[in-house]
Amino acid sequence: MSIATQAAEIVREYGPFEGVDKVGGVTHDGRCVWAATGPALVAFDPASGEPRKRIARPADAGTAFDGRYLFQIAEARIDKIDPESGAVVASIPAPGQGGDSGLAWAEGSLWVGHHRERKIYQIDPETGAIRRTIQSNRFVTGVTWVDGELWHGTWEDDASEIRRIDPADGTVLQSLQMPAGTNVSGLESDGADLFYAGGGGTGKVRAVRRPKRA
Repeated sequence: MSIATQAAEIVREYGPFEGVDKVGGVTHDGRCVWAATGPALVAFDPASGEPRKRIARPADAGTAFDGRYLFQIAEARIDKIDPESGAVVASIPAPGQGGDSGLAWAEGSLWVGHHRERKIYQIDPETGAIRRTIQSNRFVTGVTWVDGELWHGTWEDDASEIRRIDPADGTVLQSLQMPAGTNVSGLESDGADLFYAGGGGTGKVRAVRRPKRA
């Protein structure tokens, strides 16, 4: 089966923001983009690029939003955070036990990337129990679902891509190749025609166009 491969179209770059030297996870709450920056979650307006909110919580990897709460990987756990107050309302163990990367919310589950194991887990958001495991063939960074499609970011040997995979067996269906030296840490869709990709140690977030389905 041939893979549909094309160059990623970077539409816009955001940051680096004041006091931010790296970005891990990225999510979108319908208004703002949230970036996990290590010691804090930072929300910014994607239209203006201006920061809107900062929540001082451990935020070293993937981030997700379920319509009400933020979920944030913090080493070997996933914190459920109230975005209004910044309070942690619950925590569950992360399936990769500290090797976790991307995080997404879809269909009542959390989807967690296990970076160097090249896996994506579907887990119960209440208990952390693993419901399904999908094997990739490259390091997994960000994870996102959009319009029934599962996409994940890769970053290996200083090369990155954003790829759509078959959620049943992990087969790569489509690949957006990032420019050399432009790496993907977190990944999230805006629900429309853009991905937001964390830029790792650059401290930037990049908007990448999602290709229209043929």
